[in-house]
Amino acid sequence: MSRIIGISGSLRASSYNSALLAAVAELSSGAVEIASIRGIPLYDGDLEKEQGTPELVQQLKSRIAAADGLLLVTPEYNNSMPGVFKNAIDWLSRPANDSTPVFRGKPTALMGATMGGFGTILSQNAWLPVLRALAVRHWSGGRLMVAHAQNVFDPAGKLLDGDLRNRLQKFIEDFELFIDS
Repeated sequence: MSRIIGISGSLRASSYNSALLAAVAELSSGAVEIASIRGIPLYDGDLEKEQGTPELVQQLKSRIAAADGLLLVTPEYNNSMPGVFKNAIDWLSRPANDSTPVFRGKPTALMGATMGGFGTILSQNAWLPVLRALAVRHWSGGRLMVAHAQNVFDPAGKLLDGDLRNRLQKFIEDFELFIDS
């Protein structure tokens, strides 16, 4: 079984993307381990020079480097990726020579949930140049976009939609096949 690190790009406690990631982790029978970007400071080159890489960032880098795959669960804010998520990835790619063991060749997939009608297609598209720059091995065969997320989760974040449950199960199974290929 592949070991996958999943990261939600939202900090909100009742985030649909965090709920989506939790559902994937539950369906994966332990293959998906949830990581968080909470507490990562805004990237600042002066801070990096004076204090080095923050401990939270170092820990997350180690977890990603040790994983077989990376799952980015992205909200869509103003037709693009969330700033806090991009900020975390920017820290994770610093210093530049650290980016290679963390990201280069890492099988990586995108998914996301939004209350809007188009899923997270624009956010996922905005991630593509970033993924290319990181030199990940992007799995484009299984992008999953959840529209009208308020209708598929209950107020506690539990997945209600059986069709989405099936899509998530297939997504994670197919991503594992991609990792192993």
